[in-house]
Amino acid sequence: MPRLDDVANIALRVPSILVLDLLYKCDIDSFTEHLRAKNEDMLFKYKYVIWNLYYLGHLVNVVVLVLPLRHIVKLYLHILTALLLYVGHQISKDYVRGEVQYGYDGALYLDALAFNRFVTALTSQIILSTLCAFLMKTRKVWLFSTHLLPLLARLCAVPHETLLLVNSFSMVLTGVGVIMFLLSNLFVPYRLARAAYSELLQLELYRLLAVAISLWNQYAVPVLFSVFWTVLFVVQLCSYFTDVDSSGSHQGVLFFILTSVSECCATPYSLLGLAFVVSFLALGLLNLTKFYLGGYTAVLTDNVMHRGVTEGVTLLLLALQTGLLDMAALQRTFLLSIILFIVVTSTLQSMIEITDPIILALGASRNRSLWKHFRGLSMCLLLLVFPGYMAYKISQFFHMDFWLLILVSSCMLTSLQVTGTLLIYSLFMVELFRSDPIDPLDEVIYWVNAVSRVLEFVVALCVVAYGTWESLFGEWSWMGASVIIIHSYFNVWLRAQTGWRSFLLRQEAAKKINSLPRATANQLQQHNDVCAICFQDMSSAVLTYCGHFFHGNCLRKWLYVQETCPMCHQPIRPDPPPPPQSPTPGHVVGNSQASAPASRETGMFSFRCSSLTETPRNYLCCPIK
Repeated sequence: MPRLDDVANIALRVPSILVLDLLYKCDIDSFTEHLRAKNEDMLFKYKYVIWNLYYLGHLVNVVVLVLPLRHIVKLYLHILTALLLYVGHQISKDYVRGEVQYGYDGALYLDALAFNRFVTALTSQIILSTLCAFLMKTRKVWLFSTHLLPLLARLCAVPHETLLLVNSFSMVLTGVGVIMFLLSNLFVPYRLARAAYSELLQLELYRLLAVAISLWNQYAVPVLFSVFWTVLFVVQLCSYFTDVDSSGSHQGVLFFILTSVSECCATPYSLLGLAFVVSFLALGLLNLTKFYLGGYTAVLTDNVMHRGVTEGVTLLLLALQTGLLDMAALQRTFLLSIILFIVVTSTLQSMIEITDPIILALGASRNRSLWKHFRGLSMCLLLLVFPGYMAYKISQFFHMDFWLLILVSSCMLTSLQVTGTLLIYSLFMVELFRSDPIDPLDEVIYWVNAVSRVLEFVVALCVVAYGTWESLFGEWSWMGASVIIIHSYFNVWLRAQTGWRSFLLRQEAAKKINSLPRATANQLQQHNDVCAICFQDMSSAVLTYCGHFFHGNCLRKWLYVQETCPMCHQPIRPDPPPPPQSPTPGHVVGNSQASAPASRETGMFSFRCSSLTETPRNYLCCPIK
């Protein structure tokens, strides 16, 4: 049963992480100071014992955590057997105490009350012994029946003093058996570790990486820590509701959730668990976005950047960099709210990357499905309004500074991107309901994108200017200076460089198109063919110097990709090529004789060029359906 094995592999390892988390929270120094206040001699006796038990607890739980599944199952079966034996001895102890209090030590069959108590205790002990033998997979039930000795002694009508001695003897006998079993299996973890170490020494470096990945998948580390953190969070919620019922105080829902989450990330183990939980939540939200926009088939398309890993790593790095673990509870709550705000902003950006091509494809493909358009527009509306709402809420909690300005600006950039996408979609829909196409649509779309990028550039420039002013005339720090430098390079310099390069490219393409002659109506009628790029009829066209006809807008899009003719791959220059020299008569005759094969070769070459350029044509002009 693979599914049951997977569940056991997670559930049986979670208690070890819970114990490690509790051990990390233990303040051994304050405990030793408490012992010092009581008695100096007691501190001297127990100080090293406490520290040894502390480190031994870490070691034991780490060993249990990394045990193979079959060994950890066997360990839990032994622990469960020990608990059953303890329950059996508690039943015998209670039975003996009850008999002593009752004061009757005669034959059991002569007293109905004593006989009923004996039958009840005997039935319970037999069930426990059978369960212990079943868990240990043995038929030797007598090995787990020492707690039956007091009952057998009472059946023989021994005095009460002897009955107490028999009960103590049975407990000692069980304890000796447990100690002997522990001593016989004391070095099992050592032998397992030694065997694993010897196998690792024989592996090469690249195989060690493969072994690490295999162990990561075998132990299901992300799911394991996510389940561990979920257990902590549920326990925290239960304790919070208990405190609310007892004190009667009530807080806001958002503050209550943030406080509970911050209490569950006070150790490295719980922080790692929170990072995995955030990663899974982001992955679920992105898959839900894909499913809402494109159905189940869209979920199957895998993108490395849309797996939720970015959000989890972002939370972990920000928490470690800002010292989240070392803060008090209230400070940790406010800092965690900022970190989660950044994570949500990153998730919204990934949602835009999913939504943008789908909504543009719907507009460009002339798809008339109202339900698809509604889903795309509703998602765009959510991504337009929600970042603004987030920026409004966080600006009410914190004073405006450089860091808060970065957060608010990220929300503004998200809304600007969605606004540009909606404007382009609106242009596509306007063209859909027109009888004739919009000729300068490509230019309009370019300028819409350009205005959107300019606004994003202005926002980034304002953030850098405010941060620089605050660093010069306010509180300066290395962290703030490094953030300004990184922000200036990625969000200012690279944006400006990319925008300027795109502008120069369009200017060069427009210059080349304007320099080409326009085909006359007579030439178009003699040509009587479609545009070789978009395969549509040509009512107007430009004529290249190599003699090919294209739509002006189609050729302009082609020139954004490469500066050659789509048919013959000759360079397209803004000026006409120099005229060829007049040939001699002999050469004219030779050329005329070879004109027919040359024309056939040229036709074949044009056909090959047409087939080779089919993909870029579709990419440039044909929308995705």
